[in-house]
Amino acid sequence: MRVVFDSNVVLSALRFTRGRLAWLRPHWASRAVEAVASRETVAELIAVLAYPKFGLSRAEVQDLLADYLPYVKVIDATAAPGPRCRDPGDQKFIDVAVAAGADVLVTGDRDLLALRGKVGFAIETPGEYAKRFVPLA
Repeated sequence: MRVVFDSNVVLSALRFTRGRLAWLRPHWASRAVEAVASRETVAELIAVLAYPKFGLSRAEVQDLLADYLPYVKVIDATAAPGPRCRDPGDQKFIDVAVAAGADVLVTGDRDLLALRGKVGFAIETPGEYAKRFVPLA
């Protein structure tokens, strides 16, 4: 199964090691699924981790990225644009899901969730996605 995780989902899983999305770290590390990203989605994740409000040092950002990037297949998503998202800043997640032939895009973003049923892959909240793998989630 190919999965695209949006930046906020990845951020929550990396940043909050005891949070409700912490289970995603061992999930993608186990390679139970093929996590897919693009240069654009990785760049956004790096930028978000560097936000001053998180107070992370460069070394801490690198440590967090080391818990995600080795388990992600980074592809070129520029040649396969998907249906238009109402928030242009979220388009990169649709495009990478289309380019990768993803089975699911995991997001909590309303603009992405609004495209459910309009694309060739599932768009699920983290809670919906968890039900596929975590009993009683």
